Amino acid sequence: MQNNDIKKHSLSNPNASESAVRLYDYLFGIFGKKMLTAQQESVWTGSPDKELKYIKETTGKLPAIRGLDFIDGDFDGVVLRAKGWHGKGGIVTICWHTGLYGGGYTECKENVPDFDKLLTEGTDEHRAMLQSWDKAAAALAELRDSGIPVLWRFFHEFDGGWFWWEKGGKDNFIRLWRLMYNYFTREKGLDNLIWVLGYADFVLEGWYPGNGYCDVIGSDTYNNSTHKAGWDGLKKLGTNKPLAFHECGNVPSVEDFERDGAFWLWFMIWHTEFIFKNDRENLKRVYNSEKTVTLDRLPRL
Repeated sequence: MQNNDIKKHSLSNPNASESAVRLYDYLFGIFGKKMLTAQQESVWTGSPDKELKYIKETTGKLPAIRGLDFIDGDFDGVVLRAKGWHGKGGIVTICWHTGLYGGGYTECKENVPDFDKLLTEGTDEHRAMLQSWDKAAAALAELRDSGIPVLWRFFHEFDGGWFWWEKGGKDNFIRLWRLMYNYFTREKGLDNLIWVLGYADFVLEGWYPGNGYCDVIGSDTYNNSTHKAGWDGLKKLGTNKPLAFHECGNVPSVEDFERDGAFWLWFMIWHTEFIFKNDRENLKRVYNSEKTVTLDRLPRL
């Protein structure tokens, strides 16, 4: 079956893989009707499954989406766990806390780039950045070759004011995002990516890279709300793309999401203390609601 036979909603990449198209059609089909449950993992607490085990023990369920991070160059580990999760029928989302040329959380906050050099082909800075991207591209290509679509959430919280990729302002960010998009889709042939554009709380104007460069748009907050303000900000963009609550702390009740009219495609609770501080009874109700999708409720795509 060709992509044209199954495509109902167009991904930004016209050459998207069949598995990415199928997943995107599913996401569009449930948006506004059900919310996908999602959980970000941590890898420094003894087991990368610590958060998932806690959710299973608390709710009897597992999330539909597993959140992973290439942080500190954990490419092999992320690929291994992504393959395992996909094998269970789950959906994979990957972010990357990285410095300009590698590193982890410290570097992604402390690096201060020269954007003129960074975005100019042929400079040492440009070459070094692409060489660091090549490592992530190789990992994503391994998932592509295994038929695994990825919700790729790179350069997240770009309007928040704390990561290096936003320190050049909105125009340089848009150039940087488009460079990454074109490099991964055209040069590296990563047709398995569904591009997730993740604003911080604010959803500031002027940072949107264009409909042709993303597939899902989202916002996050840790104020323990339904993030109605973020929802409204994203709606004002007029993109007609599904909206994701891509990071949160304490998840509200399903009834609160419905009441506020902020019924996200998914909500993803952050790792370690954030998931453990959630009210256990509310978490159980959310995961067992008819309005949410857990791992056992996902169709085989």
